Amino acid sequence: MTLSFPDRQALQARGFTLIEVMVVVAIIGILSAVAYPAYTDYITRGRLADANTGLSTMRAQMERHFQDNRRYTTVGTFVTPCATTDPKSRTFGDFVITCAVTADTYTLTATGSGKASGFAYTVNQQDVRATTSTPTGWGGACTSKWRMKKGESC
Repeated sequence: MTLSFPDRQALQARGFTLIEVMVVVAIIGILSAVAYPAYTDYITRGRLADANTGLSTMRAQMERHFQDNRRYTTVGTFVTPCATTDPKSRTFGDFVITCAVTADTYTLTATGSGKASGFAYTVNQQDVRATTSTPTGWGGACTSKWRMKKGESC
């Protein structure tokens, strides 16, 4: 059985043209240009939750210490949570919690490192939360809350 000329063309005309392939590549490029920044912001927001958790945990420990001793500093054998020498107890993900303590006040600071570098958050004994630094494009410092999303208002 032999094929006639039109049937032979139909069998050979399978596949994609260069234009079709280029259109698909362009569409994938546009989608990835939109998706990648959104994905990286999502991952960064996940890392910022470690700062929130760390500051909240340390604040609860400081308040518990104050209830027992009526001061935030070390009293006798009761050591303030800020005076612990174990770095693991003050490290939460990419954030390290540092303290500034007096008998009646404290300020806890979470400072980011690694993929969270450039971020710093604080909280004090009155539960005043502040964002002291953020990387470029995240909105800058804020004295009234922790900025956890890119471009979030203060």
